[in-house]
Amino acid sequence: MREFIFLGPTLHRGLAANLELELGDFVVMPPVKRGDVQRLVATNRPGLIAIVDGYFHLHQLAVGHAELRQALEAGWIIWGLSSMGAIRAAEMRELGMRGFGRVYERYANDPTFRDDEVALLHEPGPPYRTFSEPLVHIRAGLEELVTERALTEEARDAVLASLVPMWFGDRTLAQVARLLEPVVAPATLASWQRSFDRFQVKSLDLKEFLASHSMGR
Repeated sequence: MREFIFLGPTLHRGLAANLELELGDFVVMPPVKRGDVQRLVATNRPGLIAIVDGYFHLHQLAVGHAELRQALEAGWIIWGLSSMGAIRAAEMRELGMRGFGRVYERYANDPTFRDDEVALLHEPGPPYRTFSEPLVHIRAGLEELVTERALTEEARDAVLASLVPMWFGDRTLAQVARLLEPVVAPATLASWQRSFDRFQVKSLDLKEFLASHSMGR
């Protein structure tokens, strides 16, 4: 059974953060867009598809529910996680699409969790250099500051209230740091920024999926 995985910035940011991402027998495809799954299904026998990254802009429409449903009906196993994959897996879990990881669980269990929580600006091709930070990562980082008592819950909520209405491309780590400067000690904030890679929930979900999938073979 052939295995395909649609990947982009989630893979490359994970590699840059020195995560051990073992792709095994997966055929790596670029971030998924409308029609990609339909074309894959038309030219291959049923196998496994894992969707991680995907496009959703007007000039590159998001992978469609119809093409995913057709693939499932044709006998394909489809997993979704981390980013666009997590969104579609949560939306289509009743139709047989499988979800994995913390980002998926958030979409599956919190109807207020917005699609743009996982969105970011990146280069169109490898290594998909990023220009913004997904809000789901920022949330994870803010929660640690609260847990460590370096940030109050009220201040966290105020920072999020500024970030949520923003266009996702304007959500940068530098912008977050500016919002935190008045309420977090300088040394704590500097350390938090330097170690921000540990809050890459999307890449961490990918790492755990690849490891569990490898063990399940």
